[in-house]
Amino acid sequence: MRKHPSRPPFHFVPLPAARSTRKPRANGRTMIVDDGIPLAYARDLVALGGAYIDLAKIKTGTARLYPRAQLVAKLKLYQRNRIQPFLGGQFHEYVFATQGEKALPKYYAESLALGFEAIEISDNTVPLTDAQRRRQIRNAVSAGLVVYGEVGSKETLSNPALLIGQAEACFEAGAALVLVEAAELVRDGKLVRKTIRLLTRSLDMSRVMIELPGPWIPDVRSCDIEDMKKALVQELGPEVNLANVAPASIVDTEATRTGLGTAGPPKKKSS
Repeated sequence: MRKHPSRPPFHFVPLPAARSTRKPRANGRTMIVDDGIPLAYARDLVALGGAYIDLAKIKTGTARLYPRAQLVAKLKLYQRNRIQPFLGGQFHEYVFATQGEKALPKYYAESLALGFEAIEISDNTVPLTDAQRRRQIRNAVSAGLVVYGEVGSKETLSNPALLIGQAEACFEAGAALVLVEAAELVRDGKLVRKTIRLLTRSLDMSRVMIELPGPWIPDVRSCDIEDMKKALVQELGPEVNLANVAPASIVDTEATRTGLGTAGPPKKKSS
């Protein structure tokens, strides 16, 4: 048998046409959580699964703890591979809480100097009023940054209608994407489908990323994360935007999207 080094393994098995394969994707985006993975790991990760990664969140305030050259090199690696790195929103919250709004212009300037093009603005642990949320997003956009707004809370669960209002406020202020906090979508480790359906009826889901839960949410186990991933793909299709994917599961997540994972092939719709 002739060898074809550029041909994918099992090339005769077609992938579903509904799944976007070229970046930048308008839908079906996947965001990984980078909680301080080493640069060599990141290189191997991108070599293996970079085609399936669209965004990389530099988690919480971990960027403050990097050697500068390592952080800059990692950002360039992601950007060369059409992966948008961005600062997690809890770092923005920390600066705001400890130094006030007067420090935020410095935060934006340093983000740009390091090579970040995007940041997240959230209020997971430092509550924001609607006016503060809008002002902070507008100011970051005016500084030259792309802003992703996160809505919901890890601490107090919101009324689903409040999530919609927060998301609309983010968009009105100039946010490019809205991330929905996973804790808002899970009860007793299970997906709250009623909230998901309200989101899909109310918002442009091409601009919404749904976060997967993690061990930081009480009573969430690894199997619960997998169950939620499957449920979201089954509920919203392979083009659902998924956030907070663990780097080690990026290929497995793509397998779930395409029907090659444990959820099995997409169910045929009855006529």
